[in-house]
Amino acid sequence: GPACNQTSVIAKLEKWYQEHALHLNMRKMFEEDKDRFHKFSTTLKTDHGDILIDYSKNLITEDVMKMLFELGKSRGIESARDKMFSGEKINFTEGRAVLHLALRNRSNHPIMVDGHDVMPEVNKVLEKMKGFCHKVRSGEWKGWTGKSITDVVNIGIGGSDLGPLMVTEALKNYSKGGPRVHFVSNIDGTHIAKTLAELNAETTLFIVASKTFTTQETITNATSAKEWFLEHAKDKSAVAKHFVALSTAAPLVKAFGIDLDNMFGFWDWVGGRYSLWSCIGLSIALHIGRYIDNHFKTAPVEKNAPILLALLGIWYINFFQAETHALLPYDQYMHRFAAYFQQGDMESNGKYITIHGKRVNYHTGPIVWGEPGTNGQHAFYQLIHQGTRMVPADFLIPVQTQHPIREGLHHKILMANFLAQTEALMKGKTTEEARKELEASGLSGDALETILPHKVFQGNKPTNSIVFKKLNPFTLGALIAMYEHKIFIQGVMWEINSFDQWGVELGKALCKKIEPELQGTEEVHSHDSSTNGLINFIKKNHA
Repeated sequence: GPACNQTSVIAKLEKWYQEHALHLNMRKMFEEDKDRFHKFSTTLKTDHGDILIDYSKNLITEDVMKMLFELGKSRGIESARDKMFSGEKINFTEGRAVLHLALRNRSNHPIMVDGHDVMPEVNKVLEKMKGFCHKVRSGEWKGWTGKSITDVVNIGIGGSDLGPLMVTEALKNYSKGGPRVHFVSNIDGTHIAKTLAELNAETTLFIVASKTFTTQETITNATSAKEWFLEHAKDKSAVAKHFVALSTAAPLVKAFGIDLDNMFGFWDWVGGRYSLWSCIGLSIALHIGRYIDNHFKTAPVEKNAPILLALLGIWYINFFQAETHALLPYDQYMHRFAAYFQQGDMESNGKYITIHGKRVNYHTGPIVWGEPGTNGQHAFYQLIHQGTRMVPADFLIPVQTQHPIREGLHHKILMANFLAQTEALMKGKTTEEARKELEASGLSGDALETILPHKVFQGNKPTNSIVFKKLNPFTLGALIAMYEHKIFIQGVMWEINSFDQWGVELGKALCKKIEPELQGTEEVHSHDSSTNGLINFIKKNHA
């Protein structure tokens, strides 16, 4: 197909951007159109409360949205969506279908891969998982001295860590009565050492999550955990009661000492960063995310939440040249949400080669970052308000808190902050408004003129507000699925494969070469002068 920016729709949008974009004034657009919120917002009506997506505070008009919808359709987003749901191998660089959706398919419509319906097998593993979770949570699963499990340590990295960690944190309030969950990912020995120091071997269960069971960080950490465990248990057969595996590599799992009954398989059509929904999401309720899949599959483009978010992102990245996208959840339980989608988005769409094997001549995935509000307000919002870069941001908040302390006072203040920030980013503050304010505070003359320019805010900063009734397993699942589909749609529009991650491989290979060079004392000269210099400094200071 023609490269992304050669189609006539692109040319139309580009022309519109050149002629009008710099004159767009959101404050004026709101004043002139009382209906703006109604036009540019959509509500997802779920069984677990409504989710409102308000995208009216964006640098858009009805014409812009029309052209963006047209662009999406001309880039084939509708047929790509249908292919994804039908099990076609859209991850072509690795020859795989992309069906993390199957893991949320609780209606059991057949989903075919290579002529087989994968649903019976999926259901078998999910049932096995459910049984396992129940045993551990109820205390029926006993360690080698006959005690129940109090602590579960998840050892994994990347998709085997970020997803479960984010969800476990977000749903802490829903896992009452379950074991405490710890996550170890980093190869830095501090991570595992600090975790083990607080645990009792008799009541600890380790989940080793690695598809191939060869991930260096994970297997090194798991082996260290096993050594620690055996110092206490002194009996190799006890390993089976304290270690389970999430993997597809039975021989390696068995060699590690794990009972194959306690190995939970998954499939090569689930990429690591989507594996939240497979047995990697051992800690996660099963039916969630389903609602959004159906919405994404059936809602018309103009009302389709993931597609709307995707198109707005394209508008800022490819026309305004925005480099980043901020995710700002106003909920302390969601404090790992931005980190999870930092992986979900940047590992998926951080690509410069198209599916046709050519280099793109436009920007692809943005830098994704963020922290929970109101912490962020006291850290980096200054730059969003008055910096020189455009930072489109998604603000997320639940209407109901899980901890209504002091008659809900804390949450009222939190919500007021959430609303005030998006309003302030949109409206800004004019020179006249700033002058009036300073005069009212008693300033005049030079003192006023000196401070005046610093009190002016341009406004016109784009945001989406995503408001949901309450953070529970269902709404969290819906939000995750929504962003997954958004990322997929953007990848389709950029003509890149969102489901591989070859960029992770090169460093892995070089690491294998360097590790033996850190032994001994002799100087190393086999690399460029910078890498040699770093290695030799490390060796000198290690002795």
